Amino acid sequence: MSYMALYRKWRPNEFEEVKGQEHIITTLKNQVLHDRLGHAYAFCGTRGTGKTTVARLFAKTVNCEHRLEDGSPCNQCPSCQAINAGNSMNVIEIDAATNNGIDNMRRIKEEVQYSPTQGRYKVYIIDEAHQIPATAFNALLKTIEEPPPYVIFIFATTEMHKIPITILSRCQKYNFRRISLDTICERLEDLLEREGIEAEEKALRYIAKMADGSMRDALSLLDQCIAFYLGQRLTYEKVLEVLGTIDTEVFNRLMGHIAEKETMAALETIDELVWQGRELNQFVTDFTWYMRNLLLLQATDHVNDQLDISADNLDTMKQVATRLQQEDLMRYIRIFSELSGQMRYATQKRVVLELAIIKLCTPQMDSHEDAILDRLRTLEKKVEQSLEALDVDKLAAMMQKREDETVQQTAEPAPDIDREKIVKRELTPAQQADMAAIVNAVQSISKEQPLKEKLGVSTSSLLQEASINIGEDRQSIVLSFADDGKGPLAYQQFSDPGKPHLQDLKNLIADLTGKEVKISCQIKNNLAETNISNINLNKVNFDIMIEE
Repeated sequence: MSYMALYRKWRPNEFEEVKGQEHIITTLKNQVLHDRLGHAYAFCGTRGTGKTTVARLFAKTVNCEHRLEDGSPCNQCPSCQAINAGNSMNVIEIDAATNNGIDNMRRIKEEVQYSPTQGRYKVYIIDEAHQIPATAFNALLKTIEEPPPYVIFIFATTEMHKIPITILSRCQKYNFRRISLDTICERLEDLLEREGIEAEEKALRYIAKMADGSMRDALSLLDQCIAFYLGQRLTYEKVLEVLGTIDTEVFNRLMGHIAEKETMAALETIDELVWQGRELNQFVTDFTWYMRNLLLLQATDHVNDQLDISADNLDTMKQVATRLQQEDLMRYIRIFSELSGQMRYATQKRVVLELAIIKLCTPQMDSHEDAILDRLRTLEKKVEQSLEALDVDKLAAMMQKREDETVQQTAEPAPDIDREKIVKRELTPAQQADMAAIVNAVQSISKEQPLKEKLGVSTSSLLQEASINIGEDRQSIVLSFADDGKGPLAYQQFSDPGKPHLQDLKNLIADLTGKEVKISCQIKNNLAETNISNINLNKVNFDIMIEE
């Protein structure tokens, strides 16, 4: 006889063997015992949780000729034996993934008119029911609503939301839960005992964890591990090798490199995993869960049961968790969650994974908000470490030296600038005379009442905010206003081309000096008065001797 997979060989033949779905089993058995059977059922849940198995058991129970007192099938009568053998005419299983057309539904509609040849009920088990299009469901709608009394429909699906509400409203809905880790582990131990195979409990728990709540997946993974090490005791290390997964010790080492921003060491760890033949998709999933466990350890001290790891690994993970900021871990989990979707379609999985590892080690590559915060925290940490490393006495000496330099700079007066010497050196006697006349005219306009009234009292008073500088052409002047106090207002009044103040000032200076003069405005800069164009002529004494 050819080999049969474990999940097929040990498929439950009675309700007591169904694990993890007690709430559904109890309800169905009560319906059988009290003869309160529905005409349509919808079984929903993730893969491998027992939907089709329970549907077959229910079909066997309602047709059993010698049902037990607790509502279980006897497995001895001709009806039960026929259903167990898979050749019963009363149980029709339909794979909706391939038989989902309108014609298939119409064929069912025609077949239900014929009563069962053996037993009390004709049971239709429609697997993957969400694959049936709405148009095909419509062809069966009336039959589902009012079927013959001997017909029961059971729709099994992993995606309940895809089934039309008109169908669901006519069904009793049962949600199959994910099977717990302990339940799967107990079932595996029981089956291995029947098979005569030895295995470590740690190895079985890891297989149960990898199954993610699916009993069928757990049995398939167990089958794979047994086949690889046929005739040998199944250990935790062997399971890791067969499934291509990574031990927690490797995760701890990798996370240590990431926490210390050791990019090359982290990439060497990835290279080591690649050469060992580890499955990178599985690595991303496992490492994401590992970081989730670290986050739980940081959040509370009472998560030991949820982590399902040994005491030694738990202590090591707690040490790793203390080295990480909670915000950093959340950023790492975000990056790896995004990576999980990218890896599914990536042709160069290693490159994509290495890029994500580099992002973890170098937050400056990531423009996300939490990456920027990570960079700030790293900078603060470096500053704190620098201050801690600096000797206290040395720090005090540096501060005193800085204070002494500041006092010395304040005490030393700025060197006097010999403006007259600069003007005499740079300007001809005629230019000096012109500048003297212009400066005297501007000062008179800003101070003498008759002149102030000609220009405007408020406007002429703003001239007091200006210093008079020499233009680049040595013939014009530049009114420089400070960038504080009334300076900006004065600058605006004289530089605004829409106002006549600057032109009125030119005309008034021309009347006083007999010469046309060019005037421009600027905001005063802070340059030292070492250049002729920066000399403040207000502070120049033009009563100097000019050699002929």
